[in-house]
Amino acid sequence: MQITTSAVTLTVDDERVSAAFLRDHLGFRQEMAADGFVSLSRPDAGVHIVYLRRGTTVLPEELRHRLAGGVILSFVVTDVAAEEARLRAAGAPITMPLYEQPWGERLFQITDPNGVVIELVEWTPGAEPTGSGPSPASQPPGGASPGEPPADGQPPGGASPVGQ
Repeated sequence: MQITTSAVTLTVDDERVSAAFLRDHLGFRQEMAADGFVSLSRPDAGVHIVYLRRGTTVLPEELRHRLAGGVILSFVVTDVAAEEARLRAAGAPITMPLYEQPWGERLFQITDPNGVVIELVEWTPGAEPTGSGPSPASQPPGGASPGEPPADGQPPGGASPVGQ
């Protein structure tokens, strides 16, 4: 098998507002759209993001009303601090402020109007993942639900807030 492209498909209440969020805040371009469907991409993202409106008939009946809860779209970027500052200035909802994990991962999260959590990550030099096993970024920090800051408002155990 040869994989020629990849996509992540998320079911949301309003595919248009999630698509606009990715376009406006992260520079994605709309590739295709129809009633209840939007596909977006960026040349450097390595994956297409597809939003389906809940209830659309393209999904099997038993899946039509499930939403993309618990999913985190994670993108590794350069200069994550500058991206957080840019998105904060643009009014994007920062739902987990920038912090650094002891293993060298720096990240923050934003959440789109449908509740889709988007995480921007940067690895400190020498701490890049090897590609085996789950990414620490995908693990909820400090026991919080994905996309929610820890209950005490502080970064997870051992993590250091960045810029504080």
